[in-house]
Amino acid sequence: MPVITCIDDLKRLHKLRTPKMFYDYCESGSWTEQTFRENTSDFDKIRLRQRVAVDMSNRTTKTTMIGRDVAMPVALAPVGLTGMQRADGEIKAARAAEKFGVPFTLSTMSICSIEDVRENTKAPFWFQLYVMRDEDFVDNIIQRAKNAGVDALVITLDLQILGQRHKDLKNGLSAPPKLTAKSILDMGWRVQWGLEMLQTKRRTFRNIVGHAKSASDMSSLSAWTAEQFEPRLDWSMIARLKEKWGGKVILKGVLDVEDAKKAVEVGCDAIVVSNHGGRQLDGALSSIRVLPSIVAAVGDQTEVWLDSGIRSGQDVLKALCLGAKGVMIGRAYIHGLGAMGEAGVTKALEVIHKELDISMALCGRRDINTFDRDMVLVPDDFEGRWV
Repeated sequence: MPVITCIDDLKRLHKLRTPKMFYDYCESGSWTEQTFRENTSDFDKIRLRQRVAVDMSNRTTKTTMIGRDVAMPVALAPVGLTGMQRADGEIKAARAAEKFGVPFTLSTMSICSIEDVRENTKAPFWFQLYVMRDEDFVDNIIQRAKNAGVDALVITLDLQILGQRHKDLKNGLSAPPKLTAKSILDMGWRVQWGLEMLQTKRRTFRNIVGHAKSASDMSSLSAWTAEQFEPRLDWSMIARLKEKWGGKVILKGVLDVEDAKKAVEVGCDAIVVSNHGGRQLDGALSSIRVLPSIVAAVGDQTEVWLDSGIRSGQDVLKALCLGAKGVMIGRAYIHGLGAMGEAGVTKALEVIHKELDISMALCGRRDINTFDRDMVLVPDDFEGRWV
């Protein structure tokens, strides 16, 4: 067992142990990848304030996210094709999250279905909805989520059309992977990955195949997916989806104050400040840069969370100090999954928790719920003076 001290350790193992097309799917952004890079580099501009001679005993990172008790204010974000990073990946990630005491979010574009995850876990999970043109499919998948006891619906707002990710096109990304000389050679080096994949029946988008009328088999799936993201998605449609769901709703993909205000008007339990991990609009601001202005505008009316760029407990701490009530992590736990399966997801959570706990103490605080702007130093021009 290698010594794992940080998420980067898991990232290196992930790259070694997972086929290139799936590692690249995780570790890439759209177009020039400017926003993808700045999501992480902008955290480096924020400094933590060290405080001393403070009682650091009896610390706690426990809090709540939309009323749910959590071991720390971190949820596993929805990530497509998670079951291609490791066989039954969504199930393994959900189990790790359940044992650790944080929420897991299943993507519409998952390999394991809603029912697969429900059958293999006990704790309620969240489901992320991509709004599709096929209304029958949307209605059906919402009902399936209700039947599975999903306790919050995450509606992703920033993928009405698909941003171009160069690596995915060059790698010929598909699930299951197309068998070419290049892909066979690449997969052949990942023996453990291959053996596990051979032992599972879950190797395609099981939320879709068999549930969407025109995507009943692998030959029709690609065509269906390419044309199904709903470009007409607007606030009135979001309001109807919220009413149809009838439970807690999280709106993910907000990056502008005006959109945050609209999200509050529609009604939501939480807003996730996110640019889709830099995978959609390249050239957009990083999530952490726009967080303070969105918190100032709507933070007293709904919970505001941050997604995109979290790679450490220190990043979590900085986001909380700038007003977030919680964060979502994607690549951080996917690196763990690709590196070591369920144990790797657990390790990723342990790494982030330890960094968060120790950093909190060294900043002079014992309770995660007391985080505020006083704990960080932020450059005067951090949010930018844009004209």
